[in-house]
Formats: sequence, structure tokens, C-alpha cells
Amino acid sequence: MSSVASLISPLKRLAGKVAIITGGASGIGASTACLFHENGAKVVIADIQERSLAKKLGESACYIHCDVTNEDDIRNLTDTAISKHGKLDIMHNNAGILDRTLSTILDMTKSEIDQVIGVNLVGALLGAKHAARVMSPQRKGCILFTASACTAIAGLPSGNAYAVSKHGVLGLTKNLAAELGHYGIRVNCISPYGVATPMIAPNETEMRNMEESLTAMGNLKGEILKPEGLAYAALYLG
Repeated sequence: MSSVASLISPLKRLAGKVAIITGGASGIGASTACLFHENGAKVVIADIQERSLAKKLGESACYIHCDVTNEDDIRNLTDTAISKHGKLDIMHNNAGILDRTLSTILDMTKSEIDQVIGVNLVGALLGAKHAARVMSPQRKGCILFTASACTAIAGLPSGNAYAVSKHGVLGLTKNLAAELGHYGIRVNCISPYGVATPMIAPNETEMRNMEESLTAMGNLKGEILKPEGLAYAALYLG
């Protein structure tokens, strides 16, 4: 990733900034949390998974248990960041899940649809809402989303709830960019092709197999897209 890293200033780009990353305990979120921390940010890792990453990063990072589908959890998350650090500069709405079975539309259940859209889209909307609540008085801030290339390049043969949710995230990004710009709040999303993370490849063998499959299908020919690459994109936008 040296070629990407060279685009970023060698100075600590996020020195003095406060960032919340949902889904920050693993995968893309964990890579982003580590890179933000390296670049001087105070990082609030929000997740329903364990807190070991925050402990590893030390005093300038903390963990808050947060179910992004629960508005009370999101409100507590942003309020805690403000009470602890006095401000919020970056809200990275990254938490996401896949359809449990990647079933066809004929086999999908209503509960599966509700779960995927609840985490991926409603969770992102709630995160943006409460980030905007605390950023608007500051007259500055950055709200980021993790979307998907399936919203911009091509469809998928399954995973319909996931596709719907990520199209919604892209639309939300455009709307909020128009709505919040006059408050000095920038809104962007990252739309990667498939990335092998623990969410879809829980062990090392599956990770290698998934990387090979995604590389063969991906638009970055000859390159393996890794979570660290997306972290650099978030750093650039932050």
C-alpha cells in the first residue's frame, strides 16, 4: 500500500481530531481505527464485538458497545465522544452485515430483510443524524459511509437486501451532502469492490480463497483489495 500511503502527508493528518468508527472492532473498521490512530486521532471504536483493539491502541482510543440499530445506543455514543473529548470531527458509519444466506429473492425472509437494512441503512442514517446533531453547532465535521461498488458498477446475483441497503447509503450520502454542506459538514462514502474480511472469511484459508476469487472478479486487475486500502481512502476523506 506504499503507493497509496505516498498520497498522504507524512505529518499526522488527523492530529487533534476525534473520530467515531462504527463496526470498528474488525475488518475495514479495525484497519481504519488503527490508521486514524497512527495519524494522531482520538478514536472511539463502536461495535457489538469485543474491545481488545481499543486496549491495544492505548489511551487515545476507547471502546463503546453500540448496536447501530438502537437509537439510544447511537445517542449515547456521540454524547460520550463529546463528554470525553469535547468535540466530534469524523463519524465513519462503517458497521454492516451481509444477507445471512445470500439467498435469492424467492427465498428471502422478512426478518432477514429487516436485519440487513436495519444495520446497513437505518444504522447509517441514525449515525449521521446524531453526528450532525453535535457537528452542526461546531460548523464543521466529516461524515463518512461505507457503501459498495454494487451501487455504482454492477448488480449481484444474490444478496438483495444488502444491495438495497447500500443503494440507500449512496442516496443518503448525496442527500446529506446537499443538506449539511451549509453547516460546514462534508459527507462522503467509500464504495469498494469485494473485500475479504472476517465477516465473509472467518479463517485464514477462507481468507486466501476469498481474496483470490475477488481479485479475479474485481476491477483492480492484478491487485488484492484489502481493508488497509479502504482505511487510506477514509483517511484521505477525513
